[in-house]
Amino acid sequence: MKIARFSTADTDPRYGILDEGDLVVLAGDPMFSGFDTTGERIPLAHARLLAPVIPRSKVVCVGLNYAEHKAEMDINAPTNPLIFLKPNTSIIGPGDTIQIPPVEGRIVHEGELAIVIGKIAKQVKAENASDYIFGYTIANDISARDQMFADGQWARAKGYDTFCPIGPVIETEIDPSNLQIETFVDGEPRRKGNTRDMLHGVPELIEYISDVWTLLPGDIILTGTPAGLGGFVDGQTVDITIEGIGTLSNPAKNRA
Repeated sequence: MKIARFSTADTDPRYGILDEGDLVVLAGDPMFSGFDTTGERIPLAHARLLAPVIPRSKVVCVGLNYAEHKAEMDINAPTNPLIFLKPNTSIIGPGDTIQIPPVEGRIVHEGELAIVIGKIAKQVKAENASDYIFGYTIANDISARDQMFADGQWARAKGYDTFCPIGPVIETEIDPSNLQIETFVDGEPRRKGNTRDMLHGVPELIEYISDVWTLLPGDIILTGTPAGLGGFVDGQTVDITIEGIGTLSNPAKNRA
């Protein structure tokens, strides 16, 4: 099922199950309260979709997890998963504006499948990884690419506010092993790939990452981007589509 976090003109954020053109309102956060409904239905057209989850502690990212992208980056990467963190303040939702900071060089999109963690996970074995997954959403691991190389590490270049759009929903019932991922800028195809080509699959990533950091409910793991052209500028819109989940769309604007 597809779970949305949303608001309306007169309500605080709530959660709902997407049912064709409506949201079936849930009694609470389904990650903690289950899927009990209130009986209320709200037309999707009357709701504003928000980031479907705000990570309690962290956004874990996996770099260079597709062979073609690893080759085009020409970085001497380890054979183990290359992991790093984004702050949860980088999160924005569908339709929210990506604020481009006043830095030199390219600002790059990276459309990725994101894992949403559903319960505390520490030293999880790969064969048990699915027990800790609440669902999957779409993420854009935005990067100030030239700043990555200038700094010699990635925290600043990937950690700016608004540099992690996610959404539009969390899909709780999907097989992540064979999903098409496509990224467009103003409708022009830029990146295309399939999760079957990940160098490290979802179970392996959860095993590896949970050995390093305790994962908390609501934490997300970005699983890497396929190869392709990645730049965008002020006034353009980035659309990322993953089959079975939907499309995440965000306009970009230079920060004042």
